[in-house]
Amino acid sequence: MIPTFVIFLREGIEASMIIAILLSYLVQINKREHFRDVYLGVAAAFVLVLLGGVGAYFLIKHYDGSNAQTYFETATYVIAASFLTWMTFWMHKHARTMAKELQARSDVALTRGGRFGLGVLAFQAVGREGLETMVFTLAIIFSSSRQAATPVHGDLLLIGAALGLVVALSIAYAIYRLGAKLNLKRFFRILGIVLMVFAAGLLADAIENLQQLGWLTIGTHVMWNSSGAITESSSFGDVLHSLVGYADRPTVMQGIVWVGYIVVSVSAFVGLGRRGQRHRSKVCEPLGRR
Repeated sequence: MIPTFVIFLREGIEASMIIAILLSYLVQINKREHFRDVYLGVAAAFVLVLLGGVGAYFLIKHYDGSNAQTYFETATYVIAASFLTWMTFWMHKHARTMAKELQARSDVALTRGGRFGLGVLAFQAVGREGLETMVFTLAIIFSSSRQAATPVHGDLLLIGAALGLVVALSIAYAIYRLGAKLNLKRFFRILGIVLMVFAAGLLADAIENLQQLGWLTIGTHVMWNSSGAITESSSFGDVLHSLVGYADRPTVMQGIVWVGYIVVSVSAFVGLGRRGQRHRSKVCEPLGRR
């Protein structure tokens, strides 16, 4: 429940920010008649992502228990972890210029494609966020050790996703309608670090699958066996597995990949933020001296 809540919260806020920027710009240039085109683009992206996600889920489940399912799931873990890493760094880099970039693309869309072009722009913007969310959700579902056996657990994942989306829309409404203040940069930084922990768990799951398939034969020694205290198939163990990639019998390679990814990605992300702060301080310093 918690992983889907965090992911839908993060992606929901980013998607709603994009739409809010587009609508605000249309108001500024007195083009309210294009609101419908933006809404149509959003709706088309939502339907396409939903159908694609449901189709991908049942396609993979069709091969339940076979090596083909393991192949699909492993690929999903790696793609989801890559998306999580890429989008976190991308958002950190482009947060300040997102509004200007969207406005420039809106001008091009209105000039070249008119109503259709603006709808395509909204479709692309929201579709990208939806695609990422779909991949993350599938990865979380497949990484859950009890998902197939316990329908209630699947319901909790859906509840978490719904709550995350509701909170995201509420925050977006407060920001753009009620004038509430929120430090979005710090917000995305904290969520970015949390999502990197999720990504580390997904990569550990991918390593486990590769070792089970016999494709990865190094680092297969089990570091510990904590199944006597917390089994991975228990409710609490499943929550830990979804959150941080907990395994009751982790191999050496799983531990190396988990720790290595956390150290490298989080250090790089935090270091990028500090360099950005120093750069802004240097830029503002001459103005302060004046």
